[in-house]
Amino acid sequence: MFIFVLQTIWLYINELAGKDLDVWIILKFLWFVSPRLIPLVLPLTILVTSLMVFGSFAENYEFAAMKSTGISLQRAMRSLMVFILFMSFVAFLFSNNVIPWSEYKWQNLRRNIAQMSPSMLIAEGQFSQIGDDYNIKIAEKSGDRGQFLKDIVIHKKDPNRPNGNFTVIIANNGELASAKGSNTLSLILKDGNYYDDVQVKDAIKQKRQPFAKSYFEEYAINIDLTEFNNTDVDKENELSNQNMYNMSELVVEIDSLSSSYSKDIRLFSENMYYRSGIGKFKDQKRVDTIGIDTLESITAIFPQQRLPSLVDMALNNVKGTLQSIKSKKSEFTIKTKRLNKFEIALHDKYVLAIACIALFFVGAPLGAIIRKGGMGLPMVIAIVLFLSYHFIGIFAKNSAEDGTLHPFIATWLSTAILLPLSIWLTYRATTDQGIMDIDSFTQRISRLFKKKDKASKKED
Repeated sequence: MFIFVLQTIWLYINELAGKDLDVWIILKFLWFVSPRLIPLVLPLTILVTSLMVFGSFAENYEFAAMKSTGISLQRAMRSLMVFILFMSFVAFLFSNNVIPWSEYKWQNLRRNIAQMSPSMLIAEGQFSQIGDDYNIKIAEKSGDRGQFLKDIVIHKKDPNRPNGNFTVIIANNGELASAKGSNTLSLILKDGNYYDDVQVKDAIKQKRQPFAKSYFEEYAINIDLTEFNNTDVDKENELSNQNMYNMSELVVEIDSLSSSYSKDIRLFSENMYYRSGIGKFKDQKRVDTIGIDTLESITAIFPQQRLPSLVDMALNNVKGTLQSIKSKKSEFTIKTKRLNKFEIALHDKYVLAIACIALFFVGAPLGAIIRKGGMGLPMVIAIVLFLSYHFIGIFAKNSAEDGTLHPFIATWLSTAILLPLSIWLTYRATTDQGIMDIDSFTQRISRLFKKKDKASKKED
């Protein structure tokens, strides 16, 4: 847990370091972020401890002593099995109730930190990106909250012109202001100039690099802090992402999103159908038999001088339809990704509990087989196994977000791979077999070669 908390501090150091925050606020930040680390920490802990404990027992011949008195490995594991089942149930309740609550508290604390110290967003002497639209550089900050700024340079991005920064704002002085409980940061600029590159279609005029310049005594910019406060949350989710819901809420949300998604697809398909004009043909056979001859007869109705305009009109309609389909495709992709994330979050509630059981039945028999305890080899084996389990889950979930894999398969894939491994290792350990019987394997290979030699001698 300590290692993962350190990683969290490293990831969010920009939001905590040098912001004049109280130690209590930083501890509160770490306290709220800790529950979301449990799905990583708990399975790894169970795997490591089971490997170390059972490896230490086997190394010190404790299992041999147990077996000599008639105690089997299953009986030795019985009490721990009950404990692991209880811990899995507690992990399920924790994932369903505590983690959503802590996620909500953590996200809101991040927003409150930004509202308490709006100047924390902007550093001196360097460009600081605020959201997707503004890059701000200042020479000096002053005031009790760092709200007074000097020598301000702002590069503003235009969503309609994504290929560059065409707007630059320069001001001598400025002030940061943020109302309590608001997600909006107001930047009031004083005594400055506004420069905007003018984009023209004529290439000759564009070479002249035309621009517009205006002077202002006071100019206010309102910056939405929602994106900053939710850097790891989908844009459309705001502060209500999938990690803040319990099971019952996820089921309702998934049903609502699925119904809305199906309705949007149906309405769009109907709109495209009516837009194409096919619905005007009452006879379906007539539509299916339209060919070159039919098109020639249609064009023959109109005068020759109108045909170019008709072709242009048809091309414009086709281009408009393609553009509409393209934009809708992007919209449907976002909705699909959001729906898949909610389904993944629902299955994750169950996966944590089952993963604890599966990893115990991997670590305990594996420790009994390798007969090595302590922090050396068991720790290395545990980390390798857990990283394999974790990376398979990450790659599968990333594939599920864009629809490549079904969310159910992606969520359960890594655990499903561990279950056969746990059964096989438990069987090998209870029957006093190693992971691989090298002698038996080499004997089978030697027998195979001997049979081939005998067969070749008979042929000679």
